[in-house]
Amino acid sequence: MDAVTLLRNDHKTVEGLFKKFEKAGPNATKTKKDLVEKIIEELSIHAAIEEQVFYPAVRDAMPDAREEVLEALEEHHVVKWTLSELDGMDPTDERFTAKVTVLTDLVRHHVEEEEGELFPEVRKAMKRKELEEKVAPTRPHPRAPDTPPANVIVGVAAGAVDRVEDTGKRTVRRVLGRTRGRERKAG
Repeated sequence: MDAVTLLRNDHKTVEGLFKKFEKAGPNATKTKKDLVEKIIEELSIHAAIEEQVFYPAVRDAMPDAREEVLEALEEHHVVKWTLSELDGMDPTDERFTAKVTVLTDLVRHHVEEEEGELFPEVRKAMKRKELEEKVAPTRPHPRAPDTPPANVIVGVAAGAVDRVEDTGKRTVRRVLGRTRGRERKAG
Protein backbone atom coordinates (compact mmCIF):
# COMPACT_ATOMS: atom_id res chain seq x y z
CA MET A 1 0.00 0.00 0.00
CA ASP A 2 1.41 3.39 -0.92
CA ALA A 3 1.50 6.38 1.42
CA VAL A 4 -1.41 8.26 -0.21
CA THR A 5 -3.73 5.26 0.15
CA LEU A 6 -2.50 4.65 3.70
CA LEU A 7 -3.04 8.30 4.64
CA ARG A 8 -6.55 8.34 3.15
CA ASN A 9 -7.40 5.21 5.14
CA ASP A 10 -6.02 6.88 8.28
CA HIS A 11 -8.23 9.90 7.60
CA LYS A 12 -11.30 7.63 7.45
CA THR A 13 -10.32 5.83 10.64
CA VAL A 14 -9.82 9.07 12.58
CA GLU A 15 -13.03 10.57 11.21
CA GLY A 16 -14.88 7.47 12.46
CA LEU A 17 -13.38 7.96 15.93
CA PHE A 18 -14.35 11.65 15.90
CA LYS A 19 -17.95 10.74 15.01
CA LYS A 20 -18.11 8.16 17.81
CA PHE A 21 -16.81 10.77 20.25
CA GLU A 22 -19.40 13.29 19.06
CA LYS A 23 -22.20 10.73 19.53
CA ALA A 24 -21.07 9.69 23.01
CA GLY A 25 -23.29 11.10 25.73
CA PRO A 26 -22.08 13.59 28.35
CA ASN A 27 -21.75 10.82 30.95
CA ALA A 28 -19.84 8.40 28.70
CA THR A 29 -16.49 9.31 30.25
CA LYS A 30 -14.96 5.83 29.93
CA THR A 31 -15.96 5.64 26.25
CA LYS A 32 -14.64 9.15 25.59
CA LYS A 33 -11.36 8.40 27.33
CA ASP A 34 -10.91 5.20 25.30
CA LEU A 35 -11.76 7.02 22.06
CA VAL A 36 -9.30 9.83 22.80
CA GLU A 37 -6.55 7.31 23.56
CA LYS A 38 -7.20 5.69 20.17
CA ILE A 39 -7.33 9.12 18.45
CA ILE A 40 -3.97 10.03 20.02
CA GLU A 41 -2.41 6.80 18.80
CA GLU A 42 -3.86 7.03 15.28
CA LEU A 43 -2.95 10.70 14.78
CA SER A 44 0.55 10.25 16.21
CA ILE A 45 1.28 7.44 13.77
CA HIS A 46 -0.33 9.37 10.93
CA ALA A 47 1.65 12.55 11.60
CA ALA A 48 4.91 10.63 11.81
CA ILE A 49 4.30 8.90 8.47
CA GLU A 50 3.54 12.23 6.83
CA GLU A 51 6.52 14.00 8.41
CA GLN A 52 9.07 11.20 8.00
CA VAL A 53 8.05 9.76 4.65
CA PHE A 54 5.36 11.60 2.78
CA TYR A 55 6.28 15.29 3.08
CA PRO A 56 10.01 14.80 2.40
CA ALA A 57 9.11 12.76 -0.70
CA VAL A 58 6.64 15.42 -1.82
CA ARG A 59 9.20 18.19 -1.34
CA ASP A 60 11.76 16.28 -3.40
CA ALA A 61 9.34 15.44 -6.21
CA MET A 62 7.35 18.69 -6.19
CA PRO A 63 9.39 21.78 -5.27
CA ASP A 64 6.34 23.95 -6.02
CA ALA A 65 4.48 22.26 -3.13
CA ARG A 66 6.89 23.70 -0.55
CA GLU A 67 4.39 26.17 0.93
CA GLU A 68 1.64 23.52 1.17
CA VAL A 69 4.01 21.19 3.00
CA LEU A 70 5.17 23.93 5.38
CA GLU A 71 1.56 24.82 6.20
CA ALA A 72 0.76 21.15 6.80
CA LEU A 73 3.75 20.87 9.15
CA GLU A 74 2.49 23.86 11.14
CA GLU A 75 -0.95 22.26 11.37
CA HIS A 76 0.72 19.09 12.65
CA HIS A 77 2.56 21.13 15.25
CA VAL A 78 -0.69 22.51 16.66
CA VAL A 79 -2.39 19.10 16.51
CA LYS A 80 0.50 17.40 18.35
CA TRP A 81 0.41 19.98 21.14
CA THR A 82 -3.32 19.43 21.52
CA LEU A 83 -2.78 15.64 21.54
CA SER A 84 -0.08 15.98 24.20
CA GLU A 85 -2.47 18.02 26.36
CA LEU A 86 -5.21 15.40 25.94
CA ASP A 87 -2.82 12.52 26.67
CA GLY A 88 -3.69 11.45 30.20
CA MET A 89 -6.25 14.22 30.71
CA ASP A 90 -9.26 13.20 32.76
CA PRO A 91 -12.42 13.11 30.62
CA THR A 92 -14.31 14.85 33.44
CA ASP A 93 -12.05 17.90 33.12
CA GLU A 94 -14.21 20.81 31.99
CA ARG A 95 -11.93 21.50 29.00
CA PHE A 96 -11.63 17.88 27.81
CA THR A 97 -14.55 17.91 25.35
CA ALA A 98 -13.70 21.44 24.18
CA LYS A 99 -10.13 20.35 23.45
CA VAL A 100 -11.36 17.34 21.47
CA THR A 101 -13.72 19.61 19.52
CA VAL A 102 -10.86 21.96 18.59
CA LEU A 103 -8.70 18.98 17.65
CA THR A 104 -11.50 17.62 15.46
CA ASP A 105 -11.87 20.95 13.65
CA LEU A 106 -8.11 21.24 13.09
CA VAL A 107 -7.80 17.71 11.72
CA ARG A 108 -10.86 18.00 9.48
CA HIS A 109 -9.44 21.20 7.96
CA HIS A 110 -6.07 19.51 7.42
CA VAL A 111 -7.68 16.46 5.79
CA GLU A 112 -9.81 18.62 3.51
CA GLU A 113 -6.72 20.44 2.21
CA GLU A 114 -4.67 17.27 1.78
CA GLU A 115 -7.34 15.24 0.04
CA GLY A 116 -8.67 18.13 -2.03
CA GLU A 117 -5.41 19.73 -3.12
CA LEU A 118 -2.19 17.95 -2.19
CA PHE A 119 -3.01 14.28 -2.77
CA PRO A 120 -4.24 14.78 -6.37
CA GLU A 121 -1.06 16.72 -7.18
CA VAL A 122 1.08 14.01 -5.60
CA ARG A 123 -0.66 11.29 -7.61
CA LYS A 124 0.24 13.16 -10.81
CA ALA A 125 3.86 13.79 -9.81
CA MET A 126 4.93 10.58 -8.05
CA LYS A 127 4.90 6.84 -8.58
CA ARG A 128 3.41 4.53 -5.96
CA LYS A 129 6.77 2.88 -5.30
CA GLU A 130 8.20 6.23 -4.24
CA LEU A 131 5.84 6.34 -1.27
CA GLU A 132 6.82 3.63 1.22
CA GLU A 133 5.46 2.93 4.69
CA LYS A 134 7.60 3.14 7.86
CA VAL A 135 7.16 2.30 11.53
CA ALA A 136 5.96 5.41 13.33
CA PRO A 137 5.48 6.69 16.89
CA THR A 138 2.18 5.98 18.67
CA ARG A 139 2.25 9.01 21.02
CA PRO A 140 2.42 12.73 20.25
CA HIS A 141 5.90 14.25 20.31
CA PRO A 142 5.32 17.99 19.76
CA ARG A 143 8.94 18.90 20.49
CA ALA A 144 10.30 16.40 17.95
CA PRO A 145 11.71 17.90 14.76
CA ASP A 146 9.38 17.71 11.77
CA THR A 147 11.88 18.21 8.95
CA PRO A 148 14.54 15.88 7.53
CA PRO A 149 16.89 14.41 8.46
CA ALA A 150 16.32 14.88 12.21
CA ASN A 151 12.63 13.89 12.03
CA VAL A 152 13.50 10.46 10.62
CA ILE A 153 16.14 9.77 13.27
CA VAL A 154 14.01 10.99 16.17
CA GLY A 155 10.87 9.37 14.72
CA VAL A 156 12.41 5.91 14.58
CA ALA A 157 13.68 6.23 18.15
CA ALA A 158 10.37 7.64 19.40
CA GLY A 159 8.49 4.84 17.64
CA ALA A 160 10.60 2.22 19.39
CA VAL A 161 10.18 3.87 22.80
CA ASP A 162 6.43 4.32 22.27
CA ARG A 163 5.96 0.68 21.32
CA VAL A 164 7.77 -0.42 24.51
CA GLU A 165 5.60 1.92 26.57
CA ASP A 166 2.41 0.74 24.84
CA THR A 167 3.34 -2.90 25.43
CA GLY A 168 4.04 -2.16 29.09
CA LYS A 169 0.69 -0.41 29.53
CA ARG A 170 -1.19 -3.29 27.89
CA THR A 171 0.60 -5.78 30.14
CA VAL A 172 -0.22 -3.80 33.28
CA ARG A 173 -3.89 -3.53 32.22
CA ARG A 174 -4.08 -7.29 31.63
CA VAL A 175 -2.47 -8.09 34.99
CA LEU A 176 -4.68 -5.60 36.83
CA GLY A 177 -7.75 -6.96 35.05
CA ARG A 178 -6.93 -10.51 36.13
CA THR A 179 -6.17 -9.40 39.70
CA ARG A 180 -9.43 -7.46 39.98
CA GLY A 181 -11.33 -10.38 38.50
CA ARG A 182 -9.89 -12.73 41.14
CA GLU A 183 -10.66 -10.21 43.90
CA ARG A 184 -14.32 -9.99 42.78
CA LYS A 185 -14.66 -13.78 42.72
CA ALA A 186 -13.04 -14.14 46.15
CA GLY A 187 -15.03 -11.30 47.70
